[in-house]
Amino acid sequence: MKYHMIAFFMGFLLDLLLGDPYFLPHPIRLIGKLISGTERRLRSKIAKNETDKSRSELRQGAALVLIVLASVVMVSSFLLLAAYRIHSYVGVAMESLMTYQILAVKCLKVESMKVYQCLKNGNLEQARKAVSMIVGRDTEMLDEEGVAKAAVETVAENTSDGVIAPMLYLAAGGPILGFFYKAVNTMDSMVGYKNEKYLYFGRAAAKLDDFVNFLPARISALLMIVASYLSGSDFSGKGAWNIYRRDRRKHASPNSAQTESVCAGALSIRLAGDASYFGKTVKKPYIGDALRKVEYEDIKRANRLLYVTAWMCEMLCLSVMLMLL
Repeated sequence: MKYHMIAFFMGFLLDLLLGDPYFLPHPIRLIGKLISGTERRLRSKIAKNETDKSRSELRQGAALVLIVLASVVMVSSFLLLAAYRIHSYVGVAMESLMTYQILAVKCLKVESMKVYQCLKNGNLEQARKAVSMIVGRDTEMLDEEGVAKAAVETVAENTSDGVIAPMLYLAAGGPILGFFYKAVNTMDSMVGYKNEKYLYFGRAAAKLDDFVNFLPARISALLMIVASYLSGSDFSGKGAWNIYRRDRRKHASPNSAQTESVCAGALSIRLAGDASYFGKTVKKPYIGDALRKVEYEDIKRANRLLYVTAWMCEMLCLSVMLMLL
């Protein structure tokens, strides 16, 4: 446990300091390639008969989940156990590195702040390109407020998906469980769409992602509410709590509106609403109240909430580990 605690904290610090340098290979990108390659092979086995096609896609989609998760767990287990077998210090170094690669605090901040800087400089076209790198919606027609809102929503939602949820799984089961979670989350982001291509094939991945994020999303929201009280005068803790209670279920996903509603209430802004995906407008309810317009400074504020929430979760996890020693 003591080695796990050291690696858990060191990995967190490495993420805050280094982020995700583009020149370094990243295991999540390798998982993405594994998903793409496995999908291509499995799709070749899908029935051409229209009557059986949906069932075939469901089966192959479930096979994708099993193949990817088994591969990720085996590789991460082998690397971690081999490192600890060499020496405890080698094991701690490997576990710290793997923990660092699973978390995404600084990466989320860096990518969202690119949007902030473009908007601050008055370059809307570059801001649209920057935000298109971190959201799944169409961004070509977004105005300045729409771009800022998309960035804020991404930071809010990924505070759970990219930081708190993987941190909780890391605390509970180390990098093996952490990479298991990231594989599920990556599959959902790649195939978990409700469009013609992935409605059946991506269903297993999407449902599993909903399941593994159910509890972490709610823990993330509660931590973010506390963070709203601690982050300064720009934030309303009372607003975060009230909007969370009212709007946390206003999303097709059972988890996505949890932290998004907290962020909207904390900043006294309105998020969500209709959005365009692959050229089609998707009707979505609004989250929060439009007490003021969303502005690019809200991206910085959302990142402040992210960091306070992340530190709170890190300290909470370490405290629980300490009690279990």
